[in-house]
Amino acid sequence: MLFLVRMDVHVPTHLDAAAFEAIKAREKAYAERLQREGVWRHLWRVVGEYANYSVFDVASNDELHELLSGLPLFPYMSIHVTPLARHGSSIH
Repeated sequence: MLFLVRMDVHVPTHLDAAAFEAIKAREKAYAERLQREGVWRHLWRVVGEYANYSVFDVASNDELHELLSGLPLFPYMSIHVTPLARHGSSIH
């Protein structure tokens, strides 16, 4: 199942810079692992915002929820999920 996911990060003001950098490092490692596994298919930055659009390829809604809630930045994000289906006119 394919899902388009928009993630907006709301930088926590109560964390010191070093703690936030450590969270971001864990986030990057987690995202890179999921990309290597083929689950996190695409990742695009939204220009001028601390946000991204991503495409996930997972077996179920529950799997996607588990992956997203496992993101180290999850507590500081707002997330919008859109299920995707292949378009009948797509040649791919």
